[in-house]
Amino acid sequence: MDVILIAAVTQDGFIARHENEVTSWTKDLWLFKQQTLGYPVIMGSNTWSTLKTELKNREVIIIHRNDVAKEVLRKISSKKILLMQGVYSEEDFKEAQEHSLDLVIHNKHQFEIIKLNNVFTNLWFKINTGMNRLGFDEDEFLDIYDSFLSDKKFTLMSHLSASNVPDDQSNKNQFERFDKLSNKLHPDILRSIANTGCILNFPEKSFDWVRVGIGIFGGYIGNSELKTAMTLRSPIINIRKIQQGERVGYDGRALAEKEMKIATIYCGYADGLPHHIKDGTQVMINSHMANIFGKVSMDVCTVDVTDISECKIGDYCEFFSPDLSINNITSSNNLISYDLMIRIKSRVKRIYKNL
Repeated sequence: MDVILIAAVTQDGFIARHENEVTSWTKDLWLFKQQTLGYPVIMGSNTWSTLKTELKNREVIIIHRNDVAKEVLRKISSKKILLMQGVYSEEDFKEAQEHSLDLVIHNKHQFEIIKLNNVFTNLWFKINTGMNRLGFDEDEFLDIYDSFLSDKKFTLMSHLSASNVPDDQSNKNQFERFDKLSNKLHPDILRSIANTGCILNFPEKSFDWVRVGIGIFGGYIGNSELKTAMTLRSPIINIRKIQQGERVGYDGRALAEKEMKIATIYCGYADGLPHHIKDGTQVMINSHMANIFGKVSMDVCTVDVTDISECKIGDYCEFFSPDLSINNITSSNNLISYDLMIRIKSRVKRIYKNL
């Protein structure tokens, strides 16, 4: 997450020197509005009193000099917040406690921090049932349970490795191991094993908590009802006709087999669009499908719009959206949807919508 710090400094070098500071906004206000559009904005109460008529359609969090950090966090969300990787230091543990965060405990090192502080609330214990990345082995966890947890409330969790493939034998094996272990524990524990694939393919295993990851963003392969929850788009900045035999882009990878119309889109690998995207990858312009044609460059890419008659500079090209699944571009280019989502760089303007 990028945090942008913007300070309003007076001509003589002070920041908010007086409560009754007189402000005269010119280009600075325009720049501030452009930089904050689409982002949550955190500002002091005095600044808000000056700017509130200028900052419409934004989520604004107002803080005061005497605000407590924990209270500011809870202005953003009062819901349960789970640290999936847990904590690995005493300092991190104390900060998590200060903000009432739930912790996942993966190993003995993390559990030593819990024992040292003698705090056994809001804990999730992860069990390795076959993923073999993180989590206690069953016998190792039972030793901890017998010594410290037999009278404690906690959540038992594990993670499925192949829930998106319902017939994979590993699903049955992991469920059996998870159920066998949970049956050895007291009845007040909570259970959580369901990720997106499990929710869709094994809903009976949803138990007490589900952990919807990629499903929230609509990037799960195998379910057409889940719509991509975000849109990546950029405008056309040039259109040109090319003749049969001409090439487009670096290394001349794309060869025109006929007269074509090529649109240049203001989005490249510096924005997070993978440079190895193949020719023929589908995008959408004015509700019409079009194909990538030529290698992705640093700042632009090129698209074949020969068959789109109503197409002009300024029209938007969508790479993924609720109408064009992100799986369309990832599955045809040996990517996963998470991979593409996290590639999008900070220079891409973000607009957040509450629906």
